[in-house]
Amino acid sequence: MQLRKVTAASAAVLALALSATACGGGDKDDSGSSGGGKIKVGIKYDQPGLGLQEPDGSFSGFDVDVATYVAGQLGYKPSQIEFVQTKSADRENALARGDVKFIAATYSITDERKAKVDFAGPYLLAHQDLLVKKDSTIAKGEDLNGKKLCSVTGSTSAQNIQQTIAPKANLKEVGTYSECIAGLQSGSVDAVTTDDSILAGFAAQDKYKGQFKLAGLKLSNENYGIGVKKGDTATIDKINKALEKMVSDGSWQKAVDKNFGPAEYKNEPAPKIGAIVK
Repeated sequence: MQLRKVTAASAAVLALALSATACGGGDKDDSGSSGGGKIKVGIKYDQPGLGLQEPDGSFSGFDVDVATYVAGQLGYKPSQIEFVQTKSADRENALARGDVKFIAATYSITDERKAKVDFAGPYLLAHQDLLVKKDSTIAKGEDLNGKKLCSVTGSTSAQNIQQTIAPKANLKEVGTYSECIAGLQSGSVDAVTTDDSILAGFAAQDKYKGQFKLAGLKLSNENYGIGVKKGDTATIDKINKALEKMVSDGSWQKAVDKNFGPAEYKNEPAPKIGAIVK
């Protein structure tokens, strides 16, 4: 009798273990649509044309399209993608904590960042520029000395201006680009600096049309990469293959035209995948 009880208990434990294993399989990041799992992807929520949360809760922009395509190549349907807001100052931490599988959020590849995370790509070459009011006399970087300049905390743009271009600029760093653009509209700042792709997206919005202009300066080269947790080479390889396919099948150019075309943004050709992230 005692033997039968032990056998029954053992069988129950075994069945529970098998059940837990089966249930846990759906949470694996590479299970894709076949496993019913989800993938968390970091994007920006406030960058028109790149990463924007719409009033109905959906997401739009070039980064969103790239992330959706890449996730699809990894085996995930759009309904399995959970977009997570990752602000500039928290991107490295979000990857280190495992909050997201990868980040596509105007994430410029730099040596400093490569020490903390790994990158796939690049998938877009942008240039740092200035957004000013239509009647502004600011025409070059040096004109920012003594002016009020706005950028986002943690961005490379603000550092570039202060260290090499206009050390006497009065820099204001805020949490989002939306705050900078609102300040430019109200006159509390004289210029906003970040990548031309981001600035073009804001300038093209209906509520801002005709108010701002791009200075047309190429103050830096910003190669956008997809950030992945340090050491995750398997995911890097998969994402690079997905990006190569996106370029070769025409999906990359379609995404560029759809998201930047209305702003008459002059984009650079698709960069060579893996060229600068070795």
